Amino acid sequence: MYTFVRELHLCFLIVFLCCSWRARGDLCSFVQSQKRRLNVLKSVLNLHVCVEKPWCSFVHTDAEVSTRRKTFAEVQTERLEQAERTILIKCPPKINEKKLLQYLSSHGKINSHFFFENRGIHALIEFSEKNSIASLQDVIGIPSATEHHVVPFKSRLFIFTLKNPVGQAAAETPIHLSPQSHIPVKDLIQKLCGAESISSQMYTLLNEYQLTEENIKLRFLACSLVRDFARAYFPDSVVKPFGSSVNTFGKLGCDVDMFLDFHKTGKHTTKMKKGPFEMEYQMKRLPSERLATQKILSVIGDCLDNFGPGCVSVQKILNARCPLVKFSHQPTGFQCDLSVSNSIAIKSSELLYIYGCLDSRVRALVFSIRCWARIHGLTNSVPGAWITNFSLTMMIMFFLQKRSPPIIPTLDQLRELADKEDQHIIGGYDCSFVSDFSKINPTKNTETLDVLLCDFFEYFGNFDFRKNSINLRKGKEVNKPESSPLYIWNPFEQDLNISKNVNQPQLEKFVALARESAWILQKEDKTLRMVNKEPWGLAALLIPFGKSNPNKIKNRMKGIGSETIKSLLDSLKLSNVNNLQKAVGK
Repeated sequence: MYTFVRELHLCFLIVFLCCSWRARGDLCSFVQSQKRRLNVLKSVLNLHVCVEKPWCSFVHTDAEVSTRRKTFAEVQTERLEQAERTILIKCPPKINEKKLLQYLSSHGKINSHFFFENRGIHALIEFSEKNSIASLQDVIGIPSATEHHVVPFKSRLFIFTLKNPVGQAAAETPIHLSPQSHIPVKDLIQKLCGAESISSQMYTLLNEYQLTEENIKLRFLACSLVRDFARAYFPDSVVKPFGSSVNTFGKLGCDVDMFLDFHKTGKHTTKMKKGPFEMEYQMKRLPSERLATQKILSVIGDCLDNFGPGCVSVQKILNARCPLVKFSHQPTGFQCDLSVSNSIAIKSSELLYIYGCLDSRVRALVFSIRCWARIHGLTNSVPGAWITNFSLTMMIMFFLQKRSPPIIPTLDQLRELADKEDQHIIGGYDCSFVSDFSKINPTKNTETLDVLLCDFFEYFGNFDFRKNSINLRKGKEVNKPESSPLYIWNPFEQDLNISKNVNQPQLEKFVALARESAWILQKEDKTLRMVNKEPWGLAALLIPFGKSNPNKIKNRMKGIGSETIKSLLDSLKLSNVNNLQKAVGK
């Protein structure tokens, strides 16, 4: 009977998903090609469901009949708390997983664990209780100082060795290593060519590139380990990730942006009794907030550099517009940027989190376009005149706001839905918007991803960048307030252009590649491509133009150039006629 109920539960869920996503196009082929989605369906039977794990969490317990999507704040709080109960162990090449877990379990129940490769095998262990870590630390020894003197800081990074490697190796069984990087582009293209449709290709790319549950846990652990150092000076501080690590648009291998949050420091744990006097802490006073930020980061940077296990290549960039400390965290393999109290940045992360969770097409479209941009050199990890991933993501969000009907709401519409708890004024800027997903009406737009991808390239390939700017708060084009080649309004700091770094040649390159990509998607025949065993659809866009068929691309670009010259000549003729008419009129 119990088995029957479980199977019935699964059947109802599949029917529900099919009905909900029927209009998204090619659902059956997508589900068949995505093995990871099947694991999600299996997890339903445990009644603890994360439909789009690890993002956009849905919680389903025995006490709840309906499901509810977690807010951004709830997810961050939960993951930060998990990280506080987590340790990282460097293991020997030949490790017996069962014996390691048995030993660690003697200090407390283990909630989850996984192994990964990064300069050797590492194990991330999450305990159920925080005091299990203290119990483990009490019995762990300090490294012997035969060659180098050690800094006596007890962190949550451990080294596990075998006393009898030969004897224990016999009982060794292979361990599963969780991947921490995405597959090479060449392998991705080959995988995309086997998909049934462009929509399926885009979901395949999403599943290969998005952050995994394990990778997200590792990112929050890195922040938690930095917090351990910050607590020595600022006990109430919290180190939180922001940006791509938490906004649902991060890809495997991206940097970890984190900031030191002091908001809890100024809050009273208990209310002071009314009386004829007041008391406050005696603190160091500095002339400006910027100077205080620089001094705090300077101290934390020195602390990480001198005492932080695995923290190398520490750079203090204190004179930047936003002072920060860059460092490499070797145990987790992440490049990290640490700043202070970046409240507006965390609100931007929350806004993107909401957009990414509202509709499954949003993230698939963003990942595909960002991958396309990186391959064609439109974006770059090195700062410069290129379009940044953040600017490109804002352009995609704007495009989705412009659909008919819109796929995602404007920021002003989200602000109208905000209640008292959602009101946030930061540095004089209104950063208020709704956080509860249940208050946001789902879109009635049913366009498929292949249509959206092609229309995105066509829309921005013909966008009037000379005159118009992009405004996500209004969801419409507005006249540019200044002459920057590309003007994208900062969603919150409305006096800033987030794409001010982009120069005219880079914008022209983007427009040319967008037009070329739209042409490929509109003209190329999938059937012919499959017969010729050539990349098609999204896969064709991920090959630098000119490499797959140089002659064809050359002729096509020649045709485009001829059309451009013709249109310029026509406009010159029209201009001469108008000038002549004006002269005659005088």
